[in-house]
Amino acid sequence: MSHHTYKKIEVTGTSPVSIEEAVETAITHASRTVRGLSWFELTETRGLIEEGKVSEWQVTIKIGFNLDQ
Repeated sequence: MSHHTYKKIEVTGTSPVSIEEAVETAITHASRTVRGLSWFELTETRGLIEEGKVSEWQVTIKIGFNLDQ
């Protein structure tokens, strides 16, 4: 049986389009410097309002990844 050890980091991504795109932005940037990304958990959702309309979505996610053996 294989044993795994995971670590979590917290990052915030933004998008002018959607929550989903903000999540993708956060994961894409994190994957540039962290290996073995496995899962994510959405912990916060916020937005920026300009002139009475949503102009940016902001999401904070926790990303889990495998630690090297």
